[in-house]
Amino acid sequence: MAAPRTLVVGSGFVGTRIAGRLASAGETVTLASRTRPAVPPAGGADWTALDATDREACGRLLARLRPDRVVLVHGPSDVTWCEDHPDAAVAAHTAAAENFAARSGGARLVLISTDNVFDGSRATSAEDDPVRPANAYGRAKLSAERTLLGATADAVVLRVSLVYGHEPADAGKWLNFYSACAHRLLRGERVTVPADQWTTPVLVDDVAEVTAAVLRADGPLPPVLHLGGPDRVSRAAWASVIAETLGAPPDLVVPTARAGTRYASRPENTCLTSRLLDRLPATKDTAVRGVAEGARLLAGTLRNTG
Repeated sequence: MAAPRTLVVGSGFVGTRIAGRLASAGETVTLASRTRPAVPPAGGADWTALDATDREACGRLLARLRPDRVVLVHGPSDVTWCEDHPDAAVAAHTAAAENFAARSGGARLVLISTDNVFDGSRATSAEDDPVRPANAYGRAKLSAERTLLGATADAVVLRVSLVYGHEPADAGKWLNFYSACAHRLLRGERVTVPADQWTTPVLVDDVAEVTAAVLRADGPLPPVLHLGGPDRVSRAAWASVIAETLGAPPDLVVPTARAGTRYASRPENTCLTSRLLDRLPATKDTAVRGVAEGARLLAGTLRNTG
């Protein structure tokens, strides 16, 4: 039986890891994005240039690859940038979802979405809780969700809480929260982080594993699934876990209020829980690790690679 053909749109931190996970399992994977990924995906996934907002370019790529599955992990994903450019953020996310939904040709579509579609008024949010974005990034993702689910039947929105993992210090962009804290702590620098912004972090490898399980699931799936980690922690508490794991002095972690920081536009609670994921045969046995275990796994990699 031929290996499934998968197209992953978006070559950022999450998209590259998903492509690598699928390719390492022997699947035929193409990663598509405006620019070549800074870190090549594992497993030999191919890369091709694509502007996901270009309808004709998307059509040509789908006609050439004829993928069995499409994973949309496209940007822009910087919450602060989206807040400064709200119309451009909505336009980009919506156009890409529309371009692939209209031309998928029966492929299963998975959109990686966000906890920012909620306003943070509840401690955690499940799949059937009402959405009410508190920022421009959440509004952009919600628009993409509705566009995709309104256009095709075999589509799944996988909302993911804050994703973390190892990135090198010289990655040339804003690092994910774990790496941003860890590199500074290892240099003996203070990290000033909010004590009033809560999340349920998910290790990027676990995001890739759950995405792979959703892709291979038989039959119809719920239109919306949530993936959050087992721990609900403030950013300050999480930074303290990272410091302890790395052997850094605990007083390097300085708790603060999120107002006036780059986290000011985040809701108080960006926490997800799922009432559905563990009930699905394809995903019920997929482990999602807590922040202490994730930090222990990453500590050795960080020390060895920088």
